[in-house]
Amino acid sequence: MLIIECPYCGPRDQSEFSNGGEAHVKRPDGSQDISDREWAEYVFIRSNPKGLFYERWVHSHGCRKWFNCVRDTSTDEILITYKINEPKPNLKKFKNNIITPSGEPKLGSGNFTVKK
Repeated sequence: MLIIECPYCGPRDQSEFSNGGEAHVKRPDGSQDISDREWAEYVFIRSNPKGLFYERWVHSHGCRKWFNCVRDTSTDEILITYKINEPKPNLKKFKNNIITPSGEPKLGSGNFTVKK
């Protein structure tokens, strides 16, 4: 069972939440004037790192508020949650000791990732 710390309600079971994808994605300036390709990249293209990742979540079966978090995609561990209006934390303050024993790239699913 994964427990997520809602910044508004406190710790709750993962079943109460829905993932909203990558956080801190900047909308392009002058969005009426950008090309279809640039718009498609903004709407559909997201990073898929192995390791620490900024995400948006909503407490859909609770307070229904959106918040951000830092999650380790290789272990599913949520390291910190913070409100939408708060600045994103610096990833350097978190340990990210991921070893990929089979020589996997840093991007991708990484099913066999272990920590030091």
